[in-house]
Amino acid sequence: MTDKRIKMVCIGGLLLILFLGPLFVGNYYLHLALLTFISIILTSSLRTIYISGQMSLGHAAFMAIGAYTSAILAKNLSLTPWITIPLGGVAAALIGAGIGFPFSRLRAIYFSMASLFFGIMVTSSVGLVPKLTGSYTGLYGIPKLFGYSKVPYYYFFLILTVVSLLILYRIENSRIGLTFKSVSQSYLAASSRGINEAGIRILAITIGSFFGGIAGAGYAHYAGFIAPATFGMMPSILLVVYLLAGGKGNFAGPIIGTAILYLIPYIMGGFQGYAPFFQAAALIAVVFFIPEGMISLPVQIRSRIRKQH
Repeated sequence: MTDKRIKMVCIGGLLLILFLGPLFVGNYYLHLALLTFISIILTSSLRTIYISGQMSLGHAAFMAIGAYTSAILAKNLSLTPWITIPLGGVAAALIGAGIGFPFSRLRAIYFSMASLFFGIMVTSSVGLVPKLTGSYTGLYGIPKLFGYSKVPYYYFFLILTVVSLLILYRIENSRIGLTFKSVSQSYLAASSRGINEAGIRILAITIGSFFGGIAGAGYAHYAGFIAPATFGMMPSILLVVYLLAGGKGNFAGPIIGTAILYLIPYIMGGFQGYAPFFQAAALIAVVFFIPEGMISLPVQIRSRIRKQH
């Protein structure tokens, strides 16, 4: 059996297990699972921005834009969440494209710092229109998508995650994705070949922002309540940790990194309060011992076994 077939079998088996998940676990683990799905969408969309040569430290801001847009439209205009969730993604994409124009000329640490301040600005601006956003205490009474059972939400976010990953995978492996990577490797060489470097960076931000907004909008109609603290600086930094620890050079890296670093402290029970320490320790271990990320562990283990034999 070829490596490609083995991967397909593994992915199919994993999807089957996830599909049957609600038959074997209770509401608490369903809640953790769907929050993990949301985080996977966010981290994978952040990687789309990263492969164009930009590391955003304020990606949770686009989640906030999608969440507040969808929640306000559904609550004040009585629109169905099935309409407002895509509109939340569009709003995040439009704002992402808007900030992409001034940010596209910034590189390395300068872009990261600008994105960080943008994230702080978004969460701070919630207090400017308290009647719409609920100010810093939070926005209550957001229409639910399915009611109070967690099972339909689990399947909704599972399907949303699979569809989002498929789209992002196709983009990365298309001509557009190759252009993203060429700009990241050498923007001077890319420009000399006629590639619009600024336009490519803006496109990457727009795509990543859209999926961040979709994830935030879905979360708003699941939780029924949102507050600025949910989308602050720490959630954005954790997304970067998941990306780096999982493996920024592989599409599956963010999926592995998010699933492991987000879930393990909760599954172990009683260690939730130590989650930041566990995540920081995992990142340090990855940097020193497996710089390609957790996704490279099977390859490294196989190579060591072969050397021993």
